[in-house]
Amino acid sequence: MRVTILGAGPGGYVAALKAAQLGAEVTVIEKEEVGGTCLNWGCIPTKSLVASAEAFHKARKLEEYGIEISGQVTPNLAKIMERKQKVVSTQIKGIRSLFKSWGVRLIEGTGMLLSPERIEVQKKDGSLDIFETDKIIVATGSRPAQLPLFPFDGEHILSSNDAVVIKAIPRSLLIVGAGVIGCEFACIFRELGTEVTMVEAMPRALSAEDPEIAEVLEREFKKKKIRLLTGVKVERVEGRHDGIHAFLEDGRELSAEKLLVSIGRSLNTANIGLEAVGVKKGPRGEILVDEKMETNIGGIYAIGDVVGGALLAHVASREGIVAACNACGQEEKIDYSVIPAGIFTLPEIGSVGLREHQAAERAIQIKTGRFPFRALGKAHAMGEIEGMVKIISDAGTDKVLGVHCIGAHATDLVHEGALAIKAGLTTREVASMIHSHPTLAEGLMEAAEDVHGEAIHIPKK
Repeated sequence: MRVTILGAGPGGYVAALKAAQLGAEVTVIEKEEVGGTCLNWGCIPTKSLVASAEAFHKARKLEEYGIEISGQVTPNLAKIMERKQKVVSTQIKGIRSLFKSWGVRLIEGTGMLLSPERIEVQKKDGSLDIFETDKIIVATGSRPAQLPLFPFDGEHILSSNDAVVIKAIPRSLLIVGAGVIGCEFACIFRELGTEVTMVEAMPRALSAEDPEIAEVLEREFKKKKIRLLTGVKVERVEGRHDGIHAFLEDGRELSAEKLLVSIGRSLNTANIGLEAVGVKKGPRGEILVDEKMETNIGGIYAIGDVVGGALLAHVASREGIVAACNACGQEEKIDYSVIPAGIFTLPEIGSVGLREHQAAERAIQIKTGRFPFRALGKAHAMGEIEGMVKIISDAGTDKVLGVHCIGAHATDLVHEGALAIKAGLTTREVASMIHSHPTLAEGLMEAAEDVHGEAIHIPKK
């Protein structure tokens, strides 16, 4: 079985390795670098920058931990970027090593579908080659959305890609969009000393998250002096000698040294031959697939951002495994019922399952439990008392429907909630499991207890 994959991001490279494990002859075509957006421009670079910003934040508070230092602690952006690139390079080498160990052939170039069995590749040296294959998996990913209102120039008007290779810490930064990407960059640059203003068209930041969790983040933004303007749009921008000026629909004018645009992503489904072979696409340009990740053309599969679902690396990886299994003759179906998500703001946010506003929209009767980080001994010992855990359960069955955390290590903690939902556990079952002390995970236990008003470390109401 010959399997050819377009794109070596977290969907494509995982699909390649799975197909190789199943005995296929695998070829991967990648026009840039293995790891895709996640490794080279998104997940890993930004989390490396978050780690540096967090370390700088801690360094400024060392006296609170009884540590005395002499001299001023300052961020060195060149060194921060050097560390970031070292982390990225290590991961790239790891993927390339895995390809080699499993016999996956990597072709550096741009692929174009000619038929369900033939792909044309324009290599980096300009030469053209045609590959015969039995199955195709399209995993070409996405890119920052480009709008005429905000023409990226890499210097004054930045995309998220530009932000991870910025050469100097800006004195001031205007961020358009308070979604996941915008909020993460707001925290990074604010910790490094930048004056940050955010403009969001929706009524609140992180509009897709549980409102209570978003409210906690907005309070933390105020503490950090991140200015957040919600319910308003930018009508036009103008570059001047003193920086970028943005004019809002309500008449206000904002100015900053640089402007960062974080208002969504565009899917890479154009100019790869989909129309020529008859692959159907949806209204946003997304490739339409079934639960086996197969398109309307037999033998052609699509995974990751190009199918237009949750634009998350771990979702792409799972889709890649499902597509690879089916391409190699096995029977697998994708299951989207439990998808944990992490937002690497400061503090972090972890969420899985139903949000409270979604339950209301679906007329689902629920009960909720909450527990604040400031009531956890481990949080005080760490000096990280900001945040909370919220659990949503079915009022009738007591089954866990959603778990949402904001605070230190929230992106790790939420996976206990994911497992509870996947296993169909009740809040009483979660609460009855002995949790180690002192840990942050005790917050999930007590939030589960609070669903029934039985949390030990919450005062009587």
